[in-house]
Amino acid sequence: MSTTPTWARPRARGVTGLMALLSLLAGLLLLAAPGASASTTSTFCLPQADVSGCISGTVGNRTNPIEGADVTLLDSNEAEVDSVTTGADGKFSFSVDTAGTYYVAVDPESLPEDQEIIPAAERFQGPDGSLLVEVTLGQTTVPALEVRSVDYEAGGAGFGTQIVQSLAQGLRLGLLLALASIGLSLIYGTTGLSNFAHAEQVTLGGMLGYLFCNVLGLNLWIGIVVVTAVCAGSGYLQDRVLWQPLRRRGLGLTQLMIVTIGLSLAAQYTFQFFVGASTQKVVVESFSGFTLGPISLTWMSVIAMIISLVVIGIVGYVLLFTRVGQATRAVSDNPALAAASGIDVDKIIRGVWTAAAGLAGLGGVLYALVVSNGIRWDTGMQILLLLFAAVTLGGLGTAFGAFIGAIIIGLVVELAGPLGAPGDLKYAVALIILILLLLVRPQGLLGRASRVG
Repeated sequence: MSTTPTWARPRARGVTGLMALLSLLAGLLLLAAPGASASTTSTFCLPQADVSGCISGTVGNRTNPIEGADVTLLDSNEAEVDSVTTGADGKFSFSVDTAGTYYVAVDPESLPEDQEIIPAAERFQGPDGSLLVEVTLGQTTVPALEVRSVDYEAGGAGFGTQIVQSLAQGLRLGLLLALASIGLSLIYGTTGLSNFAHAEQVTLGGMLGYLFCNVLGLNLWIGIVVVTAVCAGSGYLQDRVLWQPLRRRGLGLTQLMIVTIGLSLAAQYTFQFFVGASTQKVVVESFSGFTLGPISLTWMSVIAMIISLVVIGIVGYVLLFTRVGQATRAVSDNPALAAASGIDVDKIIRGVWTAAAGLAGLGGVLYALVVSNGIRWDTGMQILLLLFAAVTLGGLGTAFGAFIGAIIIGLVVELAGPLGAPGDLKYAVALIILILLLLVRPQGLLGRASRVG
């Protein structure tokens, strides 16, 4: 006869289910670990486990390869290791026998007069415009060296061109941040919890995108749908196994917040253990681009923006015009009154956790595709403050406020560069604007003022 108390059996089954899912994810991530999967190599270089690694890529893209570009490989001390000149297909390849940090630089003088390399994200930029890459033995690293057309004025793109381009990139960043920040805001609105582990759902989305699309060879669009569903399932299990029992035990919000911080750290180092510290691309090939006046974007960026708008619109419709949305808003306003009126508060909160994790996972895979040129174990940590800034700026607990806040943060981050903020200081500019706004309107743009005392 079983000695497990009756009241504990559902929780035991839930824990068993969670452990089974975690084991499955760990096994899948192990497949994605460097050296465990078939290498995504070019014909120029074949990596060997524990012997050599490859750095291969294309200057330009499939529709616009750049012939005659001089590509140089530098080691971590900025000493030249090797250099090649691209052929008609724009491809280059290097073989190295030591893992670590390298820099790939393209001589701008070797590019066509009206072309320039699109700058990478700040944390991937090396000295003198080079691209930082992390090489693991037995694996091929594919740096993104896409080009764009520019108007040159005094040796660089004109100020007006930079502003318009930054506006387009800022809107793109804002929409992707909105996918994650809306879920973060909904969690806060229904539970009062500031979830510091929410950004790791963004990383999980990118990691699973790499696993399904790059390692397992799934079609990109099917992979995005699968990633969103798996991430949503992880949110469901989180609440079912962890957060609901903790709420029922009466833990305070401060204690729960500390749990989210611990969960965030555990997730980060789990990602690093299984996938490594290098950047992993969801798909290896480069996306074709287009130029509309001063704006240069890839088609994938445009598709990602459209997907974000459609999904955000669906979330808004559900919140405003469905019974589930009305119940969610009721729980956010007054959980006790909502429960007294017959609403299953636990069920609504679990639905919020599920939707929030799914949105964050979708945002993560799209972010890896169009903004960060891949996914790293610490990608979520890099954007965590931007997510909280968006939620706070728009008004804590308001989904529409989080959307507006994310758009503003995205625009400010991208516009700060042309306006003179060097490097990662542009992120500080966004947070300074947040502080200034809160001095004037403490409740945020769409938040409701509350009486203190």
